[in-house]
Amino acid sequence: MNDIPNMGMMDIKDVDGVFVVSFKQASIAGIGEVEEISHSLRGLVQGLDSCNMVVDFSGVSFFSSQMLGLLVDLWRRIKDKGGVLSISGIDPQLTRVFRITHLDKLFKFHENAEAAISSLRTS
Repeated sequence: MNDIPNMGMMDIKDVDGVFVVSFKQASIAGIGEVEEISHSLRGLVQGLDSCNMVVDFSGVSFFSSQMLGLLVDLWRRIKDKGGVLSISGIDPQLTRVFRITHLDKLFKFHENAEAAISSLRTS
């Protein structure tokens, strides 16, 4: 497992070739926050030929619609490189947002990061 240089509000770890992104705060609402996350994650994905990523929302109880847009953009970029973006540890209230927007059909959801990593290894 390798740690990637991290920004203040998130941690990124490389777990056997799967990037695991986790957040240090319960709310991701500000435009500046989402832009910082976006810059870091898009930069990470852009420099790779292929990658798999788990975005772990354990401990996050709210995020803005801009975060949904970022997730869709990351999903597309990763898919275009032959990879998979999975979501783990999401609060049931946030799961409703994915269902309402029909994004629950786009992403793979897992109870925790370990289950998501395991799923990526077997697929």
